[in-house]
Formats: sequence, structure tokens, C-alpha cells
Amino acid sequence: MAEPVAHWPGRMIGPVHVRSTPEGPGEQAVFVHGLAGSATNWTDLMDELKDVVTGHAIDLPGAGCSPAAPDGDYSVPAHARAVIGLLEHTGPAHLFGNSLGGAVSVRVAATRPDLVRSLTLVSPALPDLYPRYGPVRVAAAATPVLGEWVASRLKLLPAEQRVNATFRLVWANAHAVHPVRLSEAIEELRRRDDLPHTIAAMLGSARGIVTEYLRRGPDALWRLATRVEAPTLIIHGRHDRLVRPAMAARAVRAFPQVRLVLLPGCGHVAMMEQPRLVAVEARRLMGETRLGNAPLPG
Repeated sequence: MAEPVAHWPGRMIGPVHVRSTPEGPGEQAVFVHGLAGSATNWTDLMDELKDVVTGHAIDLPGAGCSPAAPDGDYSVPAHARAVIGLLEHTGPAHLFGNSLGGAVSVRVAATRPDLVRSLTLVSPALPDLYPRYGPVRVAAAATPVLGEWVASRLKLLPAEQRVNATFRLVWANAHAVHPVRLSEAIEELRRRDDLPHTIAAMLGSARGIVTEYLRRGPDALWRLATRVEAPTLIIHGRHDRLVRPAMAARAVRAFPQVRLVLLPGCGHVAMMEQPRLVAVEARRLMGETRLGNAPLPG
């Protein structure tokens, strides 16, 4: 098994930490991770795309190497403001989002179309009230007092146990995780265990997702999806245990210019499980964007 590439170096850009590929292609891309994730979730996909875009993966406020949000706001709109700040630094870019990052990216694309050249969503956390194990866990974390109690109890478990449980949940086949990536994830969790804001950031972000699921009116995520002007690619793993692949059909009806790709043998983090396949589809979308063509279904 080949050794995976090293995580890209990072630096602070304004209030957030950002990992970037070497400056090269003129086009820019920004990558937004999901709940309890970080910029390193995109390392392998960024490697696959580094010849066509200069990639920038953000650690959302309170996640990865970014400091806590000064105002304690970890809502989806607050995360969207952080991403917009990065896009204002990079200039218009191809925007990628996974899970929570997908919800954040929809809000960014709908409210700042001038900054988003194309939109790629990997298992986006768009509102779905159908009972399912993953959303129920998020709802529990979002419950005042209960969320803090559960998080404090989980922190008592060994980092190895927690990381393995997470991979079993978000990968279709957790045995496929490279040992180096597993070791890196364990060390990162140990580092974050020592940070005073880790639990608050995670719970705040979980509560932000629940708020979006319940939001009504013109700022609701499904309403925002209809206002996205950028050509859009939606990628779902057929074995996603967190976001129902069936929601992809609703997404196809919502976004004005959209193509859907369902990947067999993938779970919730296709960009980590099958970065080459995701890169093929992303390259196709970016090529269509350069030619000014809307993506076609299929």
C-alpha cells in the first residue's frame, strides 16, 4: 500500500487556519469540511486536483488549527461568513463542501454568487427530518446539557476507540483507511482533546445544523439551493450512513444547474474514500464551467 501524501502546509488567513497546495494554476478552489472534521479531510483530493487548481482547505472556526470563534458563534451563517472571508482573499473560486461544509457552501453560493465559479457538494447536510442514526446523534449533541454531558463522557474513551468508531460510521469500509491516515487522525484527536474550545465548537456546530434543518422562510437551505447560480455537482456515496442518498433526488430538483453522481462502495466522505473518482467528476464540472456550459444530468 503506497504511502499517502503529507498534509498540505497551513497558515492563518485572517481569523482562520488554511492549508494550501503550492501556488501554480491560476484557478483557485476552496474546500470546506464537515462536522468534527478539518482541512486535512481534503488532502488527497487536493493532491489529485493540484495541476488544475490551487487549493485552499479551511479549518472552520474552532476546528482543526483554527482558534475558537471570538463571539462563540458556530452557526451555519457564521461558518459561511468565514468561508466568504477566505474567498474574498483568494478571489472567485471553485467551492467544495462535505456534510456540514456542504450546507455552509450552499449558503455561500446563494448569497455571494460573485465568489463561486462552480459548486461541488459531497454528501451535503441539507435538511432531512426522516429519522436516521446520524441525524439523531447530531440532534442529541445539540440538546442543551445532554450534549455537554455526552461529549464529556466520550472524551474519557481512548482516542483510538473514538477514531475507529468515526471511521466505521463515515466510511463504507473502515478497513480501507490507510494506517498512516488512521495514526494521523488519532494524534489529531489527542491534540484537540487538550484544547479548551473543542467541545464548545463541536456542539455549537451540531446545534447550527439542527437550526438549519428547522429553519423556514427565504433563508432555509432548500430555498437557498434554488438561488444558486453556479454550475453544481452533487456526489453521494451509496453507503452513506449519515445523509440519505435518497435526498440526492430532491437536490437534483432544487439546484438550477446540477449533475448528480452516486458512487458505489462509498460512504459519507467520498473525497477521502475515492479521491480519484471525485477528482474526475470535479474536473469535468470545472471544464464545463470554463466553457460556459451548464452541467447535464448523469
